[in-house]
Amino acid sequence: MSKGKLAKFADMASYPHVFEYPFSVAENVPFEMKGRWHKDFFGNDNPIILELGCGRGEYSVGLARRFPSKNFIGVDIKGARMWSGATDSLNEGLKNVAFLRTNIEIIDRFFAPGEVSEIWLTFGDPQMKKATKRLTSTFFMERYRRFLVDNGVIHLKTDSNFMFTYTKYMVEHNRLPLEFITDDLYHSGWADDILSIRTYYEQQWLDRGLNIKYMKFRLPQTGTLEEPDVEIELDDYRSYNRSKRSGLEKSK
Repeated sequence: MSKGKLAKFADMASYPHVFEYPFSVAENVPFEMKGRWHKDFFGNDNPIILELGCGRGEYSVGLARRFPSKNFIGVDIKGARMWSGATDSLNEGLKNVAFLRTNIEIIDRFFAPGEVSEIWLTFGDPQMKKATKRLTSTFFMERYRRFLVDNGVIHLKTDSNFMFTYTKYMVEHNRLPLEFITDDLYHSGWADDILSIRTYYEQQWLDRGLNIKYMKFRLPQTGTLEEPDVEIELDDYRSYNRSKRSGLEKSK
C-alpha cells in the first residue's frame, strides 16, 4: 500500500535535498539558498537546470542520472507527487538533483541573476482560459529572465496542441531564437536518450494515441516581450483535471 499524503510530507521534511517554500511561507521568509545553490548545496559550478511543474519528478531524476556533470532542480507545488522523485533520488544517492516545493508564480525569489542555465517545461497545464497562467507566457518569460543566463535554453514538452501552438506564436511574435520544433516528437527522429525520458503523465497521453510536441528556444535578456494577439483552437479532450471549463472553441 502506498503512503498517504501526511506520511509523504513527513518524509520530505527530513530530506536534505528538498526545500519547501509555498507562497504562504515564502512571502515572509527569505530564501537563503538564492545565489548560493552552486556553493552551498551542489558544491560545484556545474550548470543548474530547472524542471518547472515537475510532478512526480521523473524527468528531473532521469536527467540527473544521465548527466552527472549538471545539476537539476524539480519545482512543483504538489508535494505528494514530488515525493516519488525525491525518494528515488535519495535512495539512489544522486547528489546532483534537488526539489523545491513552491508556487511557480514566485520562482524568481529562489534564484539569483544568471544562476540557471536551462528550463524544462514538461506537460504543464495549458491554462487555456488565462494567458498569464501559462508557463510559456510573457508573464513567466519576464520572471525567467531574472535568473536565467542570457540566451538560456527553454524546452517545452507537451501533449497539448493549444499550449504548443500558443508557445509557437509567442516565440515567433517576439523573435526568440527557435532551435527545434516538432508536433510529433516520437516520429521526428529527435527522440534521443534525453527526450525519450517518459513521465507518468506522458505515458498516459501516448497510450491514448496523442502526439507529443516538443520545442526548444532561447530567451535573450534584451527586448520587450509582447503577447501574441491570436485566437487558438482549444484542446478537445478532458482528463487529469484539464477541462475546458467553457463552451468556447477558441481562446487567446
